[in-house]
Amino acid sequence: MLIAPSILSADFGHLARDVQAICEGGCDFVHVDVMDGHFVPNLTIGPVVVDAVAKAATKPLDIHLMVENNSFFVDLFAPLKPEYISFHIEAEKHPHRLIQKIRSLEIRPAIVLNPHTPSEAIEFLIEDLDMVLLMSVNPGFGGQKFIPSVLERAVRLKDIIVKRNPKCLIQVDGGVSDKNVHMLAEAGVDVVVAGSYVYKHPEGVAKAIASLKKEGKA
Repeated sequence: MLIAPSILSADFGHLARDVQAICEGGCDFVHVDVMDGHFVPNLTIGPVVVDAVAKAATKPLDIHLMVENNSFFVDLFAPLKPEYISFHIEAEKHPHRLIQKIRSLEIRPAIVLNPHTPSEAIEFLIEDLDMVLLMSVNPGFGGQKFIPSVLERAVRLKDIIVKRNPKCLIQVDGGVSDKNVHMLAEAGVDVVVAGSYVYKHPEGVAKAIASLKKEGKA
């Protein structure tokens, strides 16, 4: 299981320190949640802050756009050369065009599905994607309760991926902990995003990341 801690749960007064902590603690990606206050009722960070995150990080950035004007935000963040940029299918009229744009910028494209959106909605885009992110909470805020139906959605998505693009990863974001990561692994999930669990773990971020890797074995 690959681990992508969300910096949304970090201490923004000591952001560089908290980014370095997860990188040194064994994470695989640094997950960056970008919210515009329109697609979701919250506003987070722009390219100036993410540039500081990129400079502090020794692991690749995984940028999750929760915005309405996806192409505009792709242009903002592309110069930071993240590993992935993911966008919500619910917010994009021309997903295939945007996928091509992201890939042309030498960034891996990914699509995000909200809890109510079926995996079949992107069946004919799978061949062009490097990752699909399934939300296991409603997007916009950290610390929410895990929605169990994501397990069934992951199984369905895995079936589509096996048929159309076996190299495409499945990521899950929201309410992930050592209590449910094993079930996610069994459902075919490759990457988990964990914010509150990692940054609020009583034994520190390294222990939290290690526990997710240990329990996240299918």
